[in-house]
Amino acid sequence: MSRERPECVVVGISDLWTFDDRRSEPHGRLDDAAVALRDGRVCWVGPSSLAPEADAVVDATGTIALPGLIDCHTHSLFAGSRADEFARRLAGATYAEILEAGGGILSSVRATRAASSDTLAATLRARVDDMLTRGVTTVEVKTGYGLDERHELRLLTIIADLRAGPRLVPTLLGAHAVPLEHRGHREAYVDLVVERMIPAAAPLSPHVDVYCDRGAYTLDEARRILQAARDHGLVIKAHAEQIEHTGIARVAAELGAASVDHLERVDAAGLAAMARAGTVAVLLPGARTYLHDPSPPVAAMRAAGVPMAVATDFNPGSSPVRDLLTCATLACLDMGLTIPEALRGITRNAARALARPDLGWLGPGSAGDLALFRPPPGEPARAESLIQYLGGHHAAVVLRDGHVVHRA
Repeated sequence: MSRERPECVVVGISDLWTFDDRRSEPHGRLDDAAVALRDGRVCWVGPSSLAPEADAVVDATGTIALPGLIDCHTHSLFAGSRADEFARRLAGATYAEILEAGGGILSSVRATRAASSDTLAATLRARVDDMLTRGVTTVEVKTGYGLDERHELRLLTIIADLRAGPRLVPTLLGAHAVPLEHRGHREAYVDLVVERMIPAAAPLSPHVDVYCDRGAYTLDEARRILQAARDHGLVIKAHAEQIEHTGIARVAAELGAASVDHLERVDAAGLAAMARAGTVAVLLPGARTYLHDPSPPVAAMRAAGVPMAVATDFNPGSSPVRDLLTCATLACLDMGLTIPEALRGITRNAARALARPDLGWLGPGSAGDLALFRPPPGEPARAESLIQYLGGHHAAVVLRDGHVVHRA
């Protein structure tokens, strides 16, 4: 350990999962552990009995500690309500039918375009601050409810200007749906995304996403958009194989995508390409639950060696869910993940899906992001209980970049 004095040390952690793959313990798991932080990063991890002196001490006795949780797929920036759509789906309408009729995503586009930037920023702040209380220190936030150059750039600016709270990772999703005004000449809109939107967004957004599926973009259109983003040096990802199999999982992986998401109908060729590229499969159990979709083929992903992450897909239509730990539980119950897979899926593998190797683990050199939880009443302080008990988990203490940013 460096001779420099840590600024903060967290001591007395009952159950720490570091996901530091350099450690010999499974999942880097330690009992009665401590974490020391300096300059926003972890500088030491080990037994509490050996913890160095520090300027500040956080007493974590009786807590479960994880790396700051990462929600690597959200649509958190939107206006308007889609409660009527929820009722229509309960009555038998499908998600694709509603979208093709001009509802769904397109109804959120109308409301978001009409909302002021101040209103959108305040609403986004409230949503991500709620996620912070649940231990989430990093939130990916997609655009996609502007669907023209001016509004998409406005949404990216709102994300970039939001300070404090969780770390926000903006993603351009200008190809979320084909806007109504371009339904008769969709090629012109793809041209706009490729030739104007991506270059203009590059300084504000490190990532570009595309929705390739029935009612959205074709495989050829999606390939062109992802290729343009890659040519601009941006991280690429795709909404893939959710409603229909399109082949986008294979194409995105071959283009070097950091992640492909949903994957209910992915095939063996798609999984093989993802495994070769190291592309993360982001599982979205909230959307699967709300839309009654089949489960992604988790056993085949595991067998192929595809890393799996879990995210909320928080959005006003198909997954109005802000609780990442609830989604981790659903990923176990409904998709077949193990508890360690689910915990890694909301930490280290979620960081891989965002191309952020400094996040999602705890060890010398990692980001100083830490979430401390009390166990459910009557349960021992073991992380398994955070997955076993469905929902309601709020963090006792959250640190981001080495500083306490939330204390219950």
